This record gives sequence, structure tokens and C-alpha cells, in this order.
Amino acid sequence: MSEIASSLIVDFGATAPETTHSKPPADRLIDGHPEQVARNYFSDSTGRFFAGVWESTPGKWRVRYSENEFCYITRGRVRIEHESGRGWTFSAGASFVIPAGFSGVWEVLEPTAKLYVIYEPA
Repeated sequence: MSEIASSLIVDFGATAPETTHSKPPADRLIDGHPEQVARNYFSDSTGRFFAGVWESTPGKWRVRYSENEFCYITRGRVRIEHESGRGWTFSAGASFVIPAGFSGVWEVLEPTAKLYVIYEPA
């Protein structure tokens, strides 16, 4: 990528994203059959900073974060529970950060989409 191309604005509406389809690993799945699509619109040259759109159908699975993630829910509703038992429910319009080291459960209560910005510490 040229220096000029790498310094241009990334317009999510005009950029062709890198798209991946996935499901939570069977050993982390708690309930349902969630199917997920991630559209990564930006990755920096270090491979530690990402931004894009994630979508999922309902389901529940265990998570362990090595990255810091900013989330903005654009559609749907999720419940996130820390391993301590504390939980949060977020709907469209909500924004939050999940810090590196978080361990718990993600539950998609209704089809959900979110904007994400991820930073993976060294």
C-alpha cells in the first residue's frame, strides 16, 4: 500500500471490507447456534488496531479478551456477563469498552450489529 493510500480516510460506506464468517468454538458455546459476520474495514500496519462492523444471530458463548474493544451497538440487544457474575445489557445506541483481560459470557438476545474498534496491546 502506498504512503498516500495508507493515510486516506477509510469510509465504511465506500470501502470494500475484508469479510469473515464464523461461529463460536464448540468448547465455548453455551447456548444456541450463533452465526457471525465481521466486516473489517481497517487494519493498521502493526496488525494490532482494527475497525469494522460485526453481526451475530442469537446465542451465548464464553469469551476471554486479550484486546481492548470499543463497541457501539447499531441494532439488536446483547447481555455481557463478567466471570464475577456482574452483567450489563446493551441495545441499539449504546456504546461501551471491553478491556483486555475481561473474561465472561457474551449473549446475543436478538440479531445484533455493532461497530467495533479493537486495539491489541503488545
